[in-house]
Amino acid sequence: MPSSITYTAVLNVRRATAEHLAILLREHQVRLGTRKGTRTLGAFKQAVLVLRWFIDGTRIAQLARDNGISVPTAYRYLHEGLTVLADHAPDLSTALEGAVAAGYTHLNLDGTVIRTDRVAAPGPNKADLWWSGKHKHHGGNVQVISAPDGWPLWVAPVRPGREHDTTCARTHGLIDALNRLATTLDIPTLTDLGYENAGPGFRHPVKKPKGRELDLDSKTFNKVIRGIHGVAERANALLKVTFKALRRVSLDPASITRIARAALVLLQLEHGRTT
Repeated sequence: MPSSITYTAVLNVRRATAEHLAILLREHQVRLGTRKGTRTLGAFKQAVLVLRWFIDGTRIAQLARDNGISVPTAYRYLHEGLTVLADHAPDLSTALEGAVAAGYTHLNLDGTVIRTDRVAAPGPNKADLWWSGKHKHHGGNVQVISAPDGWPLWVAPVRPGREHDTTCARTHGLIDALNRLATTLDIPTLTDLGYENAGPGFRHPVKKPKGRELDLDSKTFNKVIRGIHGVAERANALLKVTFKALRRVSLDPASITRIARAALVLLQLEHGRTT
């Protein structure tokens, strides 16, 4: 009796995306001086390995077994793929220039917490640095800028889950950059109340005064802002729903930066859209 079962599976990704990643990997290997035939997996098979991890959340041990390689080698191939993809993600200035060129009337900014395994990293006052009190789990905060229709344009480096959205945005220089964009080109950024008092370039709902009701104008303004900004949730959903790897990260939380940036590049490849 055989000790294992072999079956056929279909990866829900365009072949063109896998081929593009394979080209990027091969170009990277050429820059490193890697000779042909010295690796167990060719560039295309390595690309498929990376995509299986991203899209289906396939365990590293399974990927290693399926490809006849060791677990450490599978990790090495995965991290190389993450680095190659992340290096092609747009920086903040490039993303904003693209948004201006596209003629957008406004942008959206929203933060999302990528769940992680428990990590022991004490922060200020001995608080758990990666624990998100709002979400009640460990994770990393990633800021996402999106187009008016909720298409993700840029993802920020990860910050510990305990940090507030405004703190994260300020750390990345987003507050200053988006305020300048609004002042110079009249392109405001819509947010939720998590970015209250971020500056004149931000539009968010009016906070209800303690012990009082909002007036009619403020209620109407809130409905409009929430209605328009609501599509910003699409950006986070596109990333997290498309890629199981972003639903829970078991790698070092610092790797979320590369994973999120790589996911953005893959999403752009799959849909043929950058802005």
